[in-house]
Amino acid sequence: MFKKAVEARSHQRLSGADRKKLKRSLKNKFPRASESDIDSLLPPKVEIAVAKFQNRVHVYGVEGGFPIFFDIDGRGTDIFPTVYALWKVPDLLPSFMLKGGEVSRYIIGGADLMFPGISIPAEGLPSFIAGEAWAVKVPGNPAPIAVGTTTMSSTEAVKAGLRGKALKIMHYYHDLLWESVECPYVPNAGFFEDVVFEDPTLSSLQVSDSYSGGNDSSNDQQNGISDKENGQSVDIADVLSEPSSALVAQTNSGNEIAEEIAAHVDDLKVTDDGSADQSIWEDQHPLSTEDVDTLLEKCLLQALHTTVKDKDLPTPGSTLWSNHVLPCRPSGITLDIKKSSYKKLSKWLQAKSSTGLITVKEDKYKKESILLSVNRKHPDYSSFKPEKRQVEKTVQTGDPTVSESWSLKMLEVVEVYKPSVHVNPILASVGADTGKLYSASEATDIVFTYVEKENLVKQTDKSIVVLDPILCDALFKGAIKKGTMYPTEIHKRDLGAAFVNRMQAHHVVTRGSESVVRKGGLKTIQIMTERRQGNKKVTKLSGLETFLVDPEALASELQKKFACSTTVAELPGKKGHEVVVQGGVIDDLAKHMIEQYGIPKRFIEVLDKTRR
Repeated sequence: MFKKAVEARSHQRLSGADRKKLKRSLKNKFPRASESDIDSLLPPKVEIAVAKFQNRVHVYGVEGGFPIFFDIDGRGTDIFPTVYALWKVPDLLPSFMLKGGEVSRYIIGGADLMFPGISIPAEGLPSFIAGEAWAVKVPGNPAPIAVGTTTMSSTEAVKAGLRGKALKIMHYYHDLLWESVECPYVPNAGFFEDVVFEDPTLSSLQVSDSYSGGNDSSNDQQNGISDKENGQSVDIADVLSEPSSALVAQTNSGNEIAEEIAAHVDDLKVTDDGSADQSIWEDQHPLSTEDVDTLLEKCLLQALHTTVKDKDLPTPGSTLWSNHVLPCRPSGITLDIKKSSYKKLSKWLQAKSSTGLITVKEDKYKKESILLSVNRKHPDYSSFKPEKRQVEKTVQTGDPTVSESWSLKMLEVVEVYKPSVHVNPILASVGADTGKLYSASEATDIVFTYVEKENLVKQTDKSIVVLDPILCDALFKGAIKKGTMYPTEIHKRDLGAAFVNRMQAHHVVTRGSESVVRKGGLKTIQIMTERRQGNKKVTKLSGLETFLVDPEALASELQKKFACSTTVAELPGKKGHEVVVQGGVIDDLAKHMIEQYGIPKRFIEVLDKTRR
């Protein structure tokens, strides 16, 4: 976003109305922020200025001070905090933690954040949707170094095997937005206590001489911190009052600059971190080939005990490695098959197959090893005791009213299935409740439990299940045409889906503390724009009750957001209400429902009749 120099087109002070509008947009965009957080960034009795650029970007900040927020399209919908704002309020955005300082040099060099560079917490990948604003932090320091938007949801990321681009970086430490105001280097968390703001009319910043109580200039010089970055006041270009100086500073590109900045980012660490210490120890004492082989053995057995299920077999070797073996490695340890004595994944799997622990087959077409089965009676499997992973409990702090409003906007949609007369004999055989609602994975576990109980796996081919009369009726009775032979066996990969399809589909919608169960598939929200008399456009929104959205409250919210009149009316001949918004705001309205109410894009139907 700020890799190239762009000249400001205009600069002006915000009026009282625009100031209030900006604060409303910030409250909607950043529900984690309290009223005091926003006031600390944009003080009530201080002039707020905006610089408008030729690429439609708007940069907001205190007049004569640092840029605090930037709007990438100038419409007030895609507002992001600057890195400096995140230093003042670190919890303004949720954040991804990098695996180490090595990854940070790519981020502050302008690269987007990839999933392999993210440190996944013990409780798993946090929940997010596509297009959300997230910050980037380095281990051991609360000060973010970049901000961007997610490229996919957490569900899509897990399905992709945590590969690909996670965050599109919009602004980062030492980009042109940063350089345009010559922000000083911040050595530690004492920055938040030591920054002293002078009169707003002055474009300078003072940082006190002692960062944490007793550090002198000699210690700072040993750490590679210049006098300009430490004790003296630093002159800052007034980006919000002089358009000629806004975003025109040229930065030196290259590995040397990126490495120097990355070194500064590493110096920001203020707390001890066990994983970081372990990573440093690994760099100083690299694992030997025998150590890597032992670690591979331990991770494989851990995966076979905890995450590899018989119902998931057969599975490709690459999936076993990325989704099961790698997540079982110790925190802070890099596991590389090339550093083992096997050198290749296929050779390692074949070696384990020769010991009888697993059964592996080579796919001649894909040229990949396939895991067929696991010998759970093998001595190595029986003697191994899997580790219990501790899940850290996160303590939520902040304004309770903000947390409540945020929970009301969080939507959870779960597809569940009710047993039918076809599958009831299977559930009764394994002792499952026939009146309970089950998820797809739970229903699949039930049918595989039945298969294991009745020993229906084909001995000559472990991927095939032989159908007994009860299972055959459960899957195919009434679905096969008369005169057609019933199948006698089914592949494991098709068994779960076939069993779930014989159950009645339901869905559970939860928003905050309110939850409802409805029969059938989930109905979508319809957004339609049409013309009325006088060639005026109106946008209609219906189907809100499905997602537990109050039409009256939404109408009031949209009236303020789009500065137009809104009405709520009953749908003719149908149950429910529709919200009518004056004007053609179909795209903005769809975006608002996705971002503010968490409604997945696939559940929104958009029809613009004015374009015909």
